[in-house]
Amino acid sequence: MTRKIILIGGGVRSGKSAFAVKCALTMGERRGFIATATRSDDEMNARIERHRVDRDDAFTTVEEPLALAEALESLAGHDLVVVDCLTHWLSNLLIAKRSNDDILKRVDEAVAVLQKRLFHALLVSNEVGMSVHPPTPLGRAFVELCGFAHQRFARAADEVHLAVLGTILRIKPAPGAVAHEGSA
Repeated sequence: MTRKIILIGGGVRSGKSAFAVKCALTMGERRGFIATATRSDDEMNARIERHRVDRDDAFTTVEEPLALAEALESLAGHDLVVVDCLTHWLSNLLIAKRSNDDILKRVDEAVAVLQKRLFHALLVSNEVGMSVHPPTPLGRAFVELCGFAHQRFARAADEVHLAVLGTILRIKPAPGAVAHEGSA
């Protein structure tokens, strides 16, 4: 069986994470989950806990905000790994004052691990390039960085899905709607 790389992008609260977890539950018994968000305030704590409850005990969870390639390698032997989410990971690196070149090198390192096909990989990310143009240099750098990173992950992916308005659309390999019951 060929192990797949699946990229799932979309806006905030569009159903991406729920779709990734639902898919993961059908792709194997040994499930890993890499959580990249950091506990920065009460709202993020609540969001992290909500996602943890949604996953139940069905996944081995690794919390890793910076070293994604290493976290992926550490889960070799699993049937699948969900990464939620790439944009949190990218923002963590940007806030840690990593250069764009260094961050894109880390993207390439993560892609290289994924291409080893150690497991099925479901990558969740926020599509930030379809929103307003950020008014600050940091905001513009973030949107640009996400765009370049998403292109690299999408090139490596076997499937790319876009979550919009609670609907999941497959855009690679061929466009089509995917049946999904999202959570509100």
